Formats: sequence, C-alpha cells, structure tokens
Amino acid sequence: MKKPPAEYRAPKSLNKDKAKQQTEKWVEEIGQLQKIFHAQGKFSLLIVLQGLDASGKDGLIGKVFDAINPLGCTVKAFKAPTPEERAHDFLWRVHEATPAAGMIQIFNRSHYEDVLVPWVEGWIDEKTLLKRYKAINNFEELLTDNQTVVLKFMLNVSREEQQERLMERRTDPTKFWKHSDGDWETAKKYDAYMQAYARLLDACNQVPWTVVPADQNWYKEYVVAGKIAETLRKLPLEWPALESNMPAVKPAKTSEKGRAKKSK
Repeated sequence: MKKPPAEYRAPKSLNKDKAKQQTEKWVEEIGQLQKIFHAQGKFSLLIVLQGLDASGKDGLIGKVFDAINPLGCTVKAFKAPTPEERAHDFLWRVHEATPAAGMIQIFNRSHYEDVLVPWVEGWIDEKTLLKRYKAINNFEELLTDNQTVVLKFMLNVSREEQQERLMERRTDPTKFWKHSDGDWETAKKYDAYMQAYARLLDACNQVPWTVVPADQNWYKEYVVAGKIAETLRKLPLEWPALESNMPAVKPAKTSEKGRAKKSK
C-alpha cells in the first residue's frame, strides 16, 4: 500500500516574514506577466487545486491571484455532478471548463474528484479506477499538446489542522457559510482519502504534481506563488506586434509629466 504524503509544515530553516515578503513579490510578478500572457493569446494555463476539506483552497486563490486581471482569469469550483453531468462521461464537465488561449483557469477541486470520492466511497471498482487514471493522463496530455500549461497542486493538510479549521466553521460567524455537516462525516475517512491521494499522485504524474504542505497558510501561498511565477517566467512571453494598415508612426515619447505620473 502506498504511503500518503507526510509533509504538512514549512521547513524550520525558512523565515516566515521573509517568505511572506517574497510571496508578495511573486504575486505582483504573476500579475505583470499575466498581462502579457493574456495579450499574446498563445498559451493557456490550467491550475489544479486539490485537497481535503479545509485544506485552504479558497483562501489560497484569493491571496495568490490578488494582482491578476479578472478579464484573463476564471475559477471553476467542481462539486457533486449534476444529473446532466452524470449522463455524460466523467470528463465531459471538465473539458468544457478548460482555458482558452490567453486565459488562466483555476480548478477549485477538479477531475480528480472523480477518482477520489467514488473509490473511497466504494462506488467504482478497481478496473474502473484504472481506466479513469488512464483517461485523465490522456486528457492532460491532450491539453499540454495544445499549448495548455498544467500545474497541479495537492494541498496537504494534517488531520489535526483539518479538525481545527472545520471547528472554526462552527464557531466563527464569518465562516458559518463554509460549514457543512457532511464535511465532518468525510473527515472520519481521512486515512482512506490520504491513501487514495497517495495512489493517484503516483498513477497520474505524467504532468507532475506539487505536494504543498498546507497547515500554514503563509507557506502554502509561498510555494504556490513561487511555482506559478517561475512557470510564467519560463514561457516565451512577448507583447504582440502592432497590426494596422495605417501609415507607420514613431512611438510616442513619454513627457516629463507622464514619467512623473508613472513613477508615483
């Protein structure tokens, strides 16, 4: 039996304040690079966030993508399939949500729910599970073959931290809206879900996973922001050339007044 990931917290050698400062720089860099990414319209970026209940997916999205232009980024949250979605193959609802060229799409949960939940709950057998693994690998290969960069993050929260966060949803009025009685029943199956995660991380790793220790929000944000900034930085991004049938003109010079405004 494969072992589940065991990393939940930041290395003791990492300074929290310095890490948070670096995260802010990466968040700003992501925002700047995304402008070129969107304007160029050549690549697309799919960010997959997977994790148990209360692993911090929502908060992570709000922090890391704070500087993103909403025109070039969308978020899709996958919940239990609707009757219409169940009438199709399990990837049907996922494929239609993949990003177009120039767009960043964030999956808050994803196609991996359809190998995690059905397996742990006993709704599918081994043969079906293996077929779904294969279908997911083929699906992600299709995306990467068509200029979609796929980043996959497994937010690894410990049982103890999960319990604390679930309790906050029952005691903090600002988090009541997140509470679900069903999350407590699912939390009882923590070990089973972690074993399922360990298995899929190995079986569906043609597009590599980043396992993110998620007990500390600041470190989770640090890891994810750094990976996204690094990925965008490595792409051959460039502003598109001017397309015009009008007579050529010299680029406008920035006046002293204009430069002063930009420096503020």
